[in-house]
Amino acid sequence: MERQLVTFKLEEEEFAVDILKVQEIIRMVEITLVPKMPPYMEGVINLRGKVIPVVNLRRRFHQPSTDNSKDTRIVVVTLNNTTVGLLVDSVSEVLRLSEDHIEPPPPIMEGGMDTEYISAVGRMEDRLLILLDLEKVFGKDGTFSM
Repeated sequence: MERQLVTFKLEEEEFAVDILKVQEIIRMVEITLVPKMPPYMEGVINLRGKVIPVVNLRRRFHQPSTDNSKDTRIVVVTLNNTTVGLLVDSVSEVLRLSEDHIEPPPPIMEGGMDTEYISAVGRMEDRLLILLDLEKVFGKDGTFSM
């Protein structure tokens, strides 16, 4: 069995989410700041008349923020009937990965990032993909708990 994944980068790390959760990928648009939002919330965008919150995944994972570039993208995902944008450095590709190349994450990832948000690690010929558990990134009820 294979899983189809959308891969994206935060700095040099490559992450992936199940393509079935991805609604679309858009170029950077103007993000409206909202007062008193958690530090990892970038703000909200208007996507064809619908207001969507945008999470800066770098901040969510406690990585340093950087300026947006021409490659910066917003990956729009849907989870439990909630639509959210993920601000990422760049989107790499859509790929298929066989289940026998996917394994549970080690207890502690190199560099100190714990496995709280990681559902699995995908092994490819020359790289590893960190598969995100979006329910844990956002909280089961969409509250974005820390």
